[in-house]
Amino acid sequence: MKKIKHSKYKNTGILFELLVRQIASDTMNNNATPAMTVLRKHFKSSSDLGKELQLYQTLIAEKFNSEYKAEKFVSAVVSARRKISETTLKRQKYNLIKDIKETFDLPTFFKSRISNYKVLASTYQLFEYKEIDNPAVLVNAKGVLVEHINNKSAKKSIVAEIYNKQHKDVRILSQRMLIDKFNDKYSNLNEAQKVLLREYINNISNSVALKEYVGTTIPALTTSLKKSSNRIGDKVTKIKLNEVINMLNNFDSINLIKDKHILTLLRYYELDKELKGIK
Repeated sequence: MKKIKHSKYKNTGILFELLVRQIASDTMNNNATPAMTVLRKHFKSSSDLGKELQLYQTLIAEKFNSEYKAEKFVSAVVSARRKISETTLKRQKYNLIKDIKETFDLPTFFKSRISNYKVLASTYQLFEYKEIDNPAVLVNAKGVLVEHINNKSAKKSIVAEIYNKQHKDVRILSQRMLIDKFNDKYSNLNEAQKVLLREYINNISNSVALKEYVGTTIPALTTSLKKSSNRIGDKVTKIKLNEVINMLNNFDSINLIKDKHILTLLRYYELDKELKGIK
């Protein structure tokens, strides 16, 4: 028995999501977006690749309030997947990957973080499973999908459903209140903190670009903290500040920038702001 290895290079759901994110990134930076051409060319609803994508998206989006219904639904999707021609699908997927290779730098293209990676990987394994394969793969992949579809987050979505059912004026008022609260909470941020938050929001799915930006901010912040350290006379405070600076230098070794790292940087900027105010 062989074990199915997941391949993000052949995962239809991941390929589509990366193309969409590339389009969003190019649009925000006012760049030409060849990803749109690739997407329109290969993901037509009438193509077998387009049909497989619809099955991927169905498994991601659908929710049921019982495990029994979730299991039945997964089985129905797998049954629909078997009706797609494997030969045609492989040819269309090969052409898609070929165009992506010719259009983008692959290491950079595939480095973007996928929030629902586990679900997409399990879907790929479920679709690629054959009777000669290890049954444990089938059980594990199906278990991940059933748990996702019968997710406790289905209860959380009730809030979203209630919000969507509200009158347009009520929704606008709710949005206005949220924006006002956000502005009140973060009104005291300096320019460096605001830029950091903006870059984090813009590149939340592009881990490479976010890491590059954070890398460019560290030297200037370190220099500013060192200048403040030289002005401080208290030895204990000076030692603690130097420890903070050393911790800041550890950011170079971080491969994936997470929420906690952004929060830490915001605090460093806040410390720098307070130190500059000390005479």
